[in-house]
Amino acid sequence: MSQPELIDALIECVGRAHVLTAAEDQTLYLSDWRGRYHGTAHAVVRPAATSEVAAVMACCHARGVGVVPQGGNTGLCGGATPREGEHVIVLALDRMKMIRAVDPVDNTMVAEAGCTLAQIQQTAAEADRLFPLSLASEGSCQIGGNIATNAGGVHVLRYGNTRQQVLGLEVVLPDGSVWNGLRTLLKDNTGYDLKQLFIGAEGTLGIITAAALRLMPRPRQRAVAWLAVVDPEAALKLLAAARDRLGERVSAFELISQSALDVVLRHIPGARAPLAQPAAWSVLLEVSDVAVDTQLDAALEGLAADAFEAGWVEDAAIAASEAQCEALWALRENISEAQRIEGLSIKHDVSLPVSAIPAFLVRAEQAISTGFPVARIVAFGHMGDGNLHYNISSADAESNAALIEQTEAVNRCVHDIIADFDGSISAEHGIGQLKRAEIVRYKSAIELGLMRRIKDAIDPRGLMNPGKVLPDAEDF
Repeated sequence: MSQPELIDALIECVGRAHVLTAAEDQTLYLSDWRGRYHGTAHAVVRPAATSEVAAVMACCHARGVGVVPQGGNTGLCGGATPREGEHVIVLALDRMKMIRAVDPVDNTMVAEAGCTLAQIQQTAAEADRLFPLSLASEGSCQIGGNIATNAGGVHVLRYGNTRQQVLGLEVVLPDGSVWNGLRTLLKDNTGYDLKQLFIGAEGTLGIITAAALRLMPRPRQRAVAWLAVVDPEAALKLLAAARDRLGERVSAFELISQSALDVVLRHIPGARAPLAQPAAWSVLLEVSDVAVDTQLDAALEGLAADAFEAGWVEDAAIAASEAQCEALWALRENISEAQRIEGLSIKHDVSLPVSAIPAFLVRAEQAISTGFPVARIVAFGHMGDGNLHYNISSADAESNAALIEQTEAVNRCVHDIIADFDGSISAEHGIGQLKRAEIVRYKSAIELGLMRRIKDAIDPRGLMNPGKVLPDAEDF
């Protein structure tokens, strides 16, 4: 099969304007957001409907051409980026933006995969409902990609991750057949829950083209505080007290190191320190309620006062307006962007039992400072659900370049400690290309074997997102 013949066949599927072959048209699709991964593709194909996705998949399946699905291209592990020199196309879903249905009685929405998360949130709000997934990239990330990576975000503590928000899926399989599983039922106990295979699979089993999503009552009020804590152990005590006192009203509990805040203050215009004095560790705490008569501000102030009395908190700023709430959240949400501006770092998206976080931070800092003396640790994350972003770099460019060369050794140091705490080396970012080889060390042969058998059963030709998630069979 010649490349011109493939391109002609793809044009028949979606139209000439939506098969991109020129280098300048493909550029945005061939590199990841961090600029770490770059690849090549015969074409970037942009279907507008499920039927067009099915036609493209059937075309590629018949010709043995791999397909790399891509949503908003905001992933952090290279899962949506083709590799160099492979026989693939990129299938971009950015034209599939239709909201097919919203039902505020059933609390459901059916949306196509190319809808941005912000579009989903806004549509839910217009129906006086909440779609609770919240990410810093929500203006550009797409719901199909969120589902394919089982994205987490800042409100997992209260609502769960993406998996908990999905009731049903529509999926185009590798041979072009379409599975319509767009059920909106809360209960459907009729055998295997097939949608779970595709949630978190990073496009290695099929193309998610639409989803039935679960909506929630919209909170009528919220209160947000930035609290300087004595140490992570004190933050853990504060979390327990907040949940005991406020229950499910606690919607976010973010642990932020001063080094993470400093990166934001250096690189994000308009960013201002929330407290007069720096603190080694801070907590960004949000509480919300669907009731309008709950005195959330008073409850948060009372919690902070008791935490002062207990010696857990040294200073606090409680937002007095919605604008101040947004300003405090901007400090947290801009950490990743600020780090990208600052330069390369060795990033770890890990999860642990919540109770183990203080001990992990102590042990990991000791190991990193001993093994890599030039390293600077930027730690932050969703302490409420056990997910930390543990990033390592050096203050100057020359020593940082040398540190980046030791990425494998740094990863081994951090991930081995995570394994000792029965944690996970990927909490919410997925595996992609970044951790594909790494999971061999941290998943059992039985787990990897089961994953391989599922992959071989659904995608026997290995055409779906090749080189992602699963290691090569000979490596385990």
